[in-house]
Amino acid sequence: MNIRSLTRGDGVVIGAAVLLLIASFLEFYSYDCNGALACPDAPNGWDSDIFPVLPSIFLAGLIATGLILAARFQPAGRNVCGLTLEQWGGALAATSAWAALWTIIGGPEGLDAGIGQILGLIAALALAAGALLTPRVPALKAPLVGGAPTPAAPAYGGPAAAPQQQGYGYPNPNQGGQPGAPSPYGQQQPFGQAGGQPAAGAAAGQPAPAAGGSADFAPFWFAVPVTRPLYAEDGSSTTIAELAPGTWYLAVEQRGQALVAQTQDGRRGVLQDTSGIQRG
Repeated sequence: MNIRSLTRGDGVVIGAAVLLLIASFLEFYSYDCNGALACPDAPNGWDSDIFPVLPSIFLAGLIATGLILAARFQPAGRNVCGLTLEQWGGALAATSAWAALWTIIGGPEGLDAGIGQILGLIAALALAAGALLTPRVPALKAPLVGGAPTPAAPAYGGPAAAPQQQGYGYPNPNQGGQPGAPSPYGQQQPFGQAGGQPAAGAAAGQPAPAAGGSADFAPFWFAVPVTRPLYAEDGSSTTIAELAPGTWYLAVEQRGQALVAQTQDGRRGVLQDTSGIQRG
């Protein structure tokens, strides 16, 4: 599980879910007893007297949040009954907001909206906005956590490298090591052009090119400008992982215009779209 997979939109969804959970324990309706001595207790979202408020608003929103977050840590393209987990989450989030809106518009006679109902409506609307707009708004698709790579990025086929170890292509922290920063030679070198450190300067112990790869290929670190899928090496359309901006990945083999890349948890796959990648 990589927290770098979370986006700013996911942060909005998480915040809205926390607010929705808090609202479920506050009074959903308030009574105007007109000074009467015996006034009934105001129900909250968990009270069976106002069913189906609990499943249609609060549980729907919380389950939607769980599905959206689970989708970030699953291979892209995994479907449940024809829809992705993110799509299921967006549908439930919209259902929660729709139910909360109609509950506050068409409440029972003699009952006023309580703080839990008002807060629940705000949270449900924010949740639906975060769930539905994140795939479409670039600002919400940006990584939630800063994009600097971890100091000890794993070396191909071995344990994590020491923080100061510098091999071929590994970003120098003193010379533009963060994705998106200037490269050591004053400009970013796109994939397929000469630049960066020469292959002959590869440090001892760095992985050799995979069998069947280009003879003059040397492994290098790279970052992607946007989230991109990593496909299985067998040539199928199965997605095994998603590469996220702000993280360094290791290219271990070149196949035409595609790269065989390794994630930091050891998974390998084919990156078919290499346009705009930044070499370390």
